[in-house]
Amino acid sequence: MSSKQYVMAVGSDDAGVNLKNFIKEKLQNDPRVKEVHDFGVMDASDKTEYPIVCIKAAEAVARGEIDRAVLFGGTGLGEAISANKVRGVRAAVATDPYSIERSILSNNCQVLCLGERVIAPELADRVVGQWLGYEFDTSSPSAHKVSLITDYEERGSL
Repeated sequence: MSSKQYVMAVGSDDAGVNLKNFIKEKLQNDPRVKEVHDFGVMDASDKTEYPIVCIKAAEAVARGEIDRAVLFGGTGLGEAISANKVRGVRAAVATDPYSIERSILSNNCQVLCLGERVIAPELADRVVGQWLGYEFDTSSPSAHKVSLITDYEERGSL
């Protein structure tokens, strides 16, 4: 389990804003979180499309300004697809304990995506809390697999 303090990002479109705001408040009170940056939207009247929010948040992760991000939409799927388009970012939708664990321990995932239409706020809080409890081990057998992904991303071939 991790003891690191994270600089976090949250972001959503109008379909995930209620869950984002709920989790943002929880993160601001989590001792493992140093600070939380909100990439929007602030309320359901803002119709900014999720790729804009997700790519901006993922770019901040790729630049090293943000350690981890949690992005929200209706399902989380489009958010993960958008964030994964940013070089150096690994995003996943994960809601069960094993997938949450493996998103970090096997895949060094920096972005978790959740859907307000498919997960209750209390469960989302537990999922995010569990996710923050893991830290990737660069000496693990999975490190080579993650490096293959990174190498492909940088060179376009294996």
